[in-house]
Amino acid sequence: MPLNIRPLVADDRVVWGQMWRDYLSFYDTAIAPEIYETTFARLINPTNRVQNARVAELDGAAVGIVHYIYHAHNWRTEDVCYLQDLYVKDTVRGQGIGRALIEAVYAAADANGTPNVYWMTQDFNENARVLYDRIGTLTPFIKYSR
Repeated sequence: MPLNIRPLVADDRVVWGQMWRDYLSFYDTAIAPEIYETTFARLINPTNRVQNARVAELDGAAVGIVHYIYHAHNWRTEDVCYLQDLYVKDTVRGQGIGRALIEAVYAAADANGTPNVYWMTQDFNENARVLYDRIGTLTPFIKYSR
């Protein structure tokens, strides 16, 4: 069965939660259970057009997720798209699934009239950065947080 990229749906709750936990664990992060529930509810809510998610399926099994958010930008008339989370299961990495998920976000953003898509990663995420260097443009910005 070929790779399929599709919207996140209610039946994905368990597998989505495990993949998002694995993703957050990679970044040494844990979040409260209510954040999982709130985020999932927002991502599958058809009236919420700001927060979005896609699932990658390989041979009928969910193997990756991507979350993306549209928001206003003071330097543009149109919104921009922040690709916030991208995760592919370890067992299927290197098969183009991450690229397909990013390209699905690009396509969704284009259809939304949102041509700018951006994301961040940790500097130590060397494997992912090989892909990111091929599919995006590295910027000189440094992130600060409170």
